[in-house]
Amino acid sequence: MFEIDALRLLVTVAETGSFTGAAVRLNYTQSAVSRRIAALEQQAGGPLFDRLPRGVRLNPAGRALHHHAEDVLERLARAAQELTMIHAGHGGMLRAGAFATANISLVPAALREFRRINPDVEVVAVEGRSSALMQRLAEGALDLAVVSDYPSGLPSADGITTAALLEDELLVALHREHPLAGTGAIDLHDLREEAWLQDAYGDRPTMLADACARAGFSPRKIIRIAEWTGKFGYVAAGLGVALIPSLAAWAVPAELALCRLTDPALRRTVHLALPAAPLPAALKLRELLRDTVDRTVLRGNHPGQKE
Repeated sequence: MFEIDALRLLVTVAETGSFTGAAVRLNYTQSAVSRRIAALEQQAGGPLFDRLPRGVRLNPAGRALHHHAEDVLERLARAAQELTMIHAGHGGMLRAGAFATANISLVPAALREFRRINPDVEVVAVEGRSSALMQRLAEGALDLAVVSDYPSGLPSADGITTAALLEDELLVALHREHPLAGTGAIDLHDLREEAWLQDAYGDRPTMLADACARAGFSPRKIIRIAEWTGKFGYVAAGLGVALIPSLAAWAVPAELALCRLTDPALRRTVHLALPAAPLPAALKLRELLRDTVDRTVLRGNHPGQKE
């Protein structure tokens, strides 16, 4: 296949109309230009220029190859420009992942500011469980992820670094007419007769199981509901109670009350996960996520929260 330097030489000879003019522009010798054009013509299967008394001009075959050469060189120039913008954090694509409750307010607020100051970067948002997000980071399918150690600990992945973003308190969601809904902070032992809504499967220990053990009981019943909207629906129907991270409080229906628990260990840590060589755009989003935490997430109580 044709070399890029040979195509660039073809275009330069066509623009200058002579081997000598191309040699001057590209800082070659005239004989070097002649040899390289001859090699290109041999590769192309025949002459590309008509040799005139004063200079050269493209023949039909030369004009055909010249058209494609210009297209290739233009594409390469655009690619170089795009790569420069990506490395400077001013363009390209940023693939950002987050778990479901981080997408309620934290991540959207940071992405809104990111889009305002980086309008040329295309953001692709991906939602998933923390373990899946970490795996996608390791595979190179994501550039940044917001992950959590809830409910079964922080997952790990080769080549991925994590840093704590915030401590997220775990509240208990009750129906507003539940007898404990207005009684202040609740001791978990007082909920020992309740059915608990939880999505974790398998044999891995969970924060709920550990907290119940500290309170001296095992949950009477676990109802496996994967999505937060389903958990909210079951609690609203009086079918159980659920641990709800405070990040999810903004999405809790009016029929529910969120109450604090007396166990200080009932909280999760939200982390930022990045590959070993992160994109500049990913580093910018990281800082905006930290700014968002400082501005909004850590201020006061959330709607529906009871002390």
